[in-house]
Amino acid sequence: MTAEAGRPGPMRVANCGGFYGDRLSAAREMVEGGPIDVLTGDWLAELTMSILAGNRLKGRPGYARTFLTQMEQVLGTCLDRGIRVVANAGGLDPAGCAEAVSALADRLGLRAAVAHVTGDDLMPLAEPPVNADTGETLRATPLTANAYLGGRPIAVALEHGADVVVTGRVTDAALVTGPGMWWFGWDPGDLDPLAGSVVAGHVIECGCQATGGNYAFFEEVPDLAHCGFPIAELYADGSSVITKHPGTGGLVSTGTVTAQLLYEIASPRYLGPDVTARFDTIRLEQEGPDRVRITGVRGEPPPDTLKVAVTYLGGYRNTMTLVLTGLDIAAKARIAQEAVWARVPRESFERVHVELTPLGVGESGDRAEVDRGDDAGTALLRITVMDPDPRRAGRAFSSAVVETGLASYPGFYGLTPPGDASPYGVYWPSSADARAVLPVVTVDGVRVEVPHVPPSGPVLGEQAGGPPPGDAAGAAIPPYAGDLAAGPVAPLGTVVGARSGDKGGDANLGVWVRDPARYPWLAAFLTVDRLRDLLPEVGDLPIERFALPNLHALNFVVHGLLGRGVAASPLLDAQAKALGERLRAVCVPIPA
Repeated sequence: MTAEAGRPGPMRVANCGGFYGDRLSAAREMVEGGPIDVLTGDWLAELTMSILAGNRLKGRPGYARTFLTQMEQVLGTCLDRGIRVVANAGGLDPAGCAEAVSALADRLGLRAAVAHVTGDDLMPLAEPPVNADTGETLRATPLTANAYLGGRPIAVALEHGADVVVTGRVTDAALVTGPGMWWFGWDPGDLDPLAGSVVAGHVIECGCQATGGNYAFFEEVPDLAHCGFPIAELYADGSSVITKHPGTGGLVSTGTVTAQLLYEIASPRYLGPDVTARFDTIRLEQEGPDRVRITGVRGEPPPDTLKVAVTYLGGYRNTMTLVLTGLDIAAKARIAQEAVWARVPRESFERVHVELTPLGVGESGDRAEVDRGDDAGTALLRITVMDPDPRRAGRAFSSAVVETGLASYPGFYGLTPPGDASPYGVYWPSSADARAVLPVVTVDGVRVEVPHVPPSGPVLGEQAGGPPPGDAAGAAIPPYAGDLAAGPVAPLGTVVGARSGDKGGDANLGVWVRDPARYPWLAAFLTVDRLRDLLPEVGDLPIERFALPNLHALNFVVHGLLGRGVAASPLLDAQAKALGERLRAVCVPIPA
């Protein structure tokens, strides 16, 4: 650490948003709810970049405009109290967003130093990008290409006196790691503290998902309707305490923190531009009500490449949803499709996706209502067509579906009227040499370049001698000696929590047990083959399994489940948000 280290800790970083569209009042709630040092939020999901690109093509701002609404509510208070604001709301136009914040400050009669970080925008690309997952070379014309920058440019902006730092594409955790570098004076070689800050950033980046939102055991969460946003109290050694403002709804427990730690990860080696954080070294402790301490995180040097998010226009799509009711659901679905394809040949579209989703329960939620005979119930039939020609995928398709209304299955009705096709983007993960990407910080007209500086000399951490992460076969999991087929049959979710999400075209599924004594059983029972049996939708797709014994958890990565990514996925659950809950609903033998 540098001589600047030693600033009184902890640093309290408050999150006020996990996506573009999150609760507008959250910034004011976090600023007014108690003492904080940094206000941050995450506006940029992979899907958001495509949305902002579409906005820019229509002449609209390429940044998150709701950020300005929040700044209007809290900027004066933040300046009075010395609260720094760090946000990736700049999207595709961080300079434009910073200029808008400065104009807002002027209008409010405030003096604010507003910095912005650029350098992530790699357009135009010198050569076609290679897909990091498949090895394919992109043949289409890229719409956007943004490298995931780290926390160092944010730290530089704060060191130069910025009150507000607006970035474009940075890693989600950089919004905490950058302020940590500034506050504690961490150098690139301080790998363990950096890794700890990455873990803290990962926990709070999705807002209320760390405080009981979307939690498997949601009935244990008090006052979820008024869920408070999370705060990370970060210390000089990289340890942290996750908490929330007193008097707010929600829950901070080892369970809610575990759930968020498992969200949208892959290998226990969590790669980033500042450090590789070892998620298999994380230790959690319930320190008190709504206080969870995170310790033990080890760091390794970062990779020599940066992740790059490329998007391009994939074409146009249109979806029509029909409701099937009563008996013979499968036969009704077949008749409905035959009627549609008789009017518009299925072969005329570049891609067709048909999804039959049983709803399974009646309006009262009583499962007994559907037990009136074989194949009785209600289901949704979603037919999606995708094509480069917007006319072919437009009303020519949707009107043809409606035309079958009086010549199809009994009980025919739809949920969507005929409409035009809409454009969709495709997310293309790639990479770039970290040395070839030059972040630039601009504050009060001063331009500061922040070149890539890898760790040099001895580094703090155990990256050389730490145990390699892996699946259950290579991790320290006590063996399970019981009979995996023994025990009463019950939903897996009675003893297991789960959290799932999207990673480009892949889906991740984290599963954990709250009772450590059950972990050997979980690790022995929930193999990749067993997962295929319990979730037939994964089919024969490649699946990786990783063990996280410290968290009593397993993480699965299902490659290709979401096709070409969220923006292009025709699935009803396009982001795999419910994959974990579908697994928890499956009945299996559970030992006493």
